[in-house]
Amino acid sequence: MNHALSIDIETFSSVDLIKCGLFKYAESPDFDILIFAYSVDGGEVEVIDLAGGDILPNWLVDALTDARYVKQAYNAVFEWVCINSFFAKHGFRDLGNKLPISQWRCTMVQGMYHGYPAGLAQIGEALGLASEKKKQTQGKALIRYFSMPCAPTSKNGGRLRNLPHHDIDKWALYKEYCRGDVIAEMEVAGRLSNFPLPLPILMEWQTDVAINSRGVSVDMDLVESAIDIGEKNAAGLMDEAVKISGLENPGSTQQLRIWLEEELGEGIPDLRKDTVIQFLGKELESDDARRMLEIRQEISKTSTKKYNAIKNAVCADGRIRGLLQFYGAGRTGRWAGRLVQVQNLPRTYIEPPELARDLIKGRESDKLRFCYGKVPDTLSQMIRTALVAKDGCHLIDADFAAIEARVLAWLAGETWRLTVFKTHGKIYEASAAAMFNVPLETIGKGSPLRQKGKVAELALGYQGSSGALMSMGALDMGLSEEELPQLVRQWRNANLRITAFWQQLENAAVSVVGNGISVGINNSRTGTVGAEIMLAMETDKNNGLEFLTIRLPSGRKLYYAKPQIGQNAWGRPNVTYMGNDSTSKKWARLDTYGGKLAENVTQAVARDCLSEAVTRLTAAGLGIVFHVHDEIVVESYSRRPEEILDTVTKLMSEPMPWAQDLPLGADGWIGKYYKKD
Repeated sequence: MNHALSIDIETFSSVDLIKCGLFKYAESPDFDILIFAYSVDGGEVEVIDLAGGDILPNWLVDALTDARYVKQAYNAVFEWVCINSFFAKHGFRDLGNKLPISQWRCTMVQGMYHGYPAGLAQIGEALGLASEKKKQTQGKALIRYFSMPCAPTSKNGGRLRNLPHHDIDKWALYKEYCRGDVIAEMEVAGRLSNFPLPLPILMEWQTDVAINSRGVSVDMDLVESAIDIGEKNAAGLMDEAVKISGLENPGSTQQLRIWLEEELGEGIPDLRKDTVIQFLGKELESDDARRMLEIRQEISKTSTKKYNAIKNAVCADGRIRGLLQFYGAGRTGRWAGRLVQVQNLPRTYIEPPELARDLIKGRESDKLRFCYGKVPDTLSQMIRTALVAKDGCHLIDADFAAIEARVLAWLAGETWRLTVFKTHGKIYEASAAAMFNVPLETIGKGSPLRQKGKVAELALGYQGSSGALMSMGALDMGLSEEELPQLVRQWRNANLRITAFWQQLENAAVSVVGNGISVGINNSRTGTVGAEIMLAMETDKNNGLEFLTIRLPSGRKLYYAKPQIGQNAWGRPNVTYMGNDSTSKKWARLDTYGGKLAENVTQAVARDCLSEAVTRLTAAGLGIVFHVHDEIVVESYSRRPEEILDTVTKLMSEPMPWAQDLPLGADGWIGKYYKKD
């Protein structure tokens, strides 16, 4: 008979959890578990006061490795990593770092899968839990008091941390707070009990934990040198700015803007990046003003912040772990970045990067400036290369080619685009040829028509219009604002099935929410059953749950909580739902439309392609160190890395089991450090 073991722990470490990440936090020599609260099969919550002298009972230690006890926690990876570290530190029967993740379940992941926010208090609010079952308001203060170092003062006797006997009343509250988290976790699990996490998603999460635990090696020589160069360069620029302007703090936006307005004799609305670029593009009478704008532009380049983030998070063995957040993008289920944000690293354009790396590591900033120009920009471009292969290994990097464009064409049944991807793959040229009715062979690499085809491809697939084109840099490419509406019309006329797909999704969502009848969409030109998308309403009246769901070809579902019929700006019915507002970061009612639903579905299917590739590579015994949207990075010990790269690209290019006619392609490279090829 299986048992549910619900767990919450409170811990101490002198390492900053937010800045440094879970793995470095738990490996700190002073890391320890203070309180261990648990419940078996939903029974009364027991609290073990480890900091107060209690010990874990033998049956509980046994249960933590016994498959008959399914361990369950909110953000379970925290408990899993910390208990592993705790066992290793205290020598529990040689169990350190041996707790099988296969025996764990994460209620946070279950909630995120169903469209809810990540935090325990936030999902409690979204689910309407009673206030006593949410995070207690004093929780953060108790964590700061007992779980973090304190500043030594004469009043506290110069101590560096607070122990239970320093405030017995607060300690009693902290134990109750831990008990309350177990209760809240069980309440969340109970509310979602009729919507369990599908087994394939559970297995994906377990693989994700393994990848995050493996981590990737860091070139700390490069990191330390880049930080040193960046700080010295910034200090030199600030000294120069003080000499030119006479300002006490030329880094102050307000002070600098006032000085520039006086120097130039005209107003400056702000000192944002685009505004600075705009003024530098003018004929300025004041050389001092121009130089101050250049300094502002250079200093504002956050060249060392990512290096500092790497330094903060690197573990004792020189690897950085926990770079990925499973199901971090709530609407699509894509992974999000953590700590260093590998999803958003600057590209590396400079050549040769090897020379730049050598100059940085030699701290030769003058030569770096001579060879590559502005130091902050060069440092920024080299951040990727701080992630390296372990000695004796190579990084094998491969990515899907134009994955979103392929998926969108497949979902919409846009056959001419699928033909392009099955043959030459030149989608920018082919798009321009279709838009402007010219032969494909007349559109070369530097052709203005190719540029128009490229920006249209990047901006218009999800019902974007002129504004989307401008956001993608259409005006910087030489296009005028007046010609953008025509470009939109030409792209849509060339992609009638995609534009119809937007409307299909919008109509289906409105119909499903309004009438409660499921609607399927299948645009496969070959009649492939697996290509069907199914929209439906799913409810649990006892727990007050209601969702609009979209079942993807993979079988995974997208969830939109508490859907309703609203009205859009044109007076037509649309679908609204509850979700995390990207601006306010609060649980709020959001609206959607056909193009946005097409984006959600397309990115979700592309995500499922990546997940399937991760599963295949893992099954082949390849050590994935991280992945980014459409790209997978493997660390290989093989003496024949070319064979490994060939294996990786072949496994990624094989048809998806649920999308046999979706044309996929992958390409990659071999190197000693990470880059954007």
